[in-house]
Amino acid sequence: MSDPFALDTRDGIPDDIAYLRARHHQGDWAAHANFGQLCDFWLHVHRSLRSEGAAMEAIIADLREGRLDPQRFPQRFVPALNQFLGHLDGHHRIEDGVYFPRFRALDPRMARGFDLLEADHHAIHDALEATVGSARGLLASLTDARAAETHAAAAATLTRLLLRHLADEEDLVIPAMLEHGERRVG
Repeated sequence: MSDPFALDTRDGIPDDIAYLRARHHQGDWAAHANFGQLCDFWLHVHRSLRSEGAAMEAIIADLREGRLDPQRFPQRFVPALNQFLGHLDGHHRIEDGVYFPRFRALDPRMARGFDLLEADHHAIHDALEATVGSARGLLASLTDARAAETHAAAAATLTRLLLRHLADEEDLVIPAMLEHGERRVG
């Protein structure tokens, strides 16, 4: 039996886990008195990760559709991939090591949600490793359409998991900061 909360199968976090979402609707976040620099920074980092992931997919699409010469591909792809993966890894490390423990300390009811987000990080890390492996295969064989397809599929999986995770994380983190104040976690 599959886990209904597994990142690769869920369609959002249920209300009993994201219980503060009902009091702090996304459309009202920026107007809230407790919305400050940390909330804004958190959302900015997530926008950046979404943008970097989309840029990676665009570079791969350009190669697969003949808009990017295979000989020029590594010059665009490798730095963009390294930046994206480094940014993602660093973000998850600081969340797991610093921020998620602070959120748990604010209210024990949040523990289940942050356990879920940490499990997401493991699933994303596995997808990240698959993406790196397929990227190496692609770079070793730039004219092999199968290598490009394999990498495109791995990258699409990583992107899908990441997008679901970021949306779910925002449903937990931003309402918690609005409820308890940024200073308590920052």
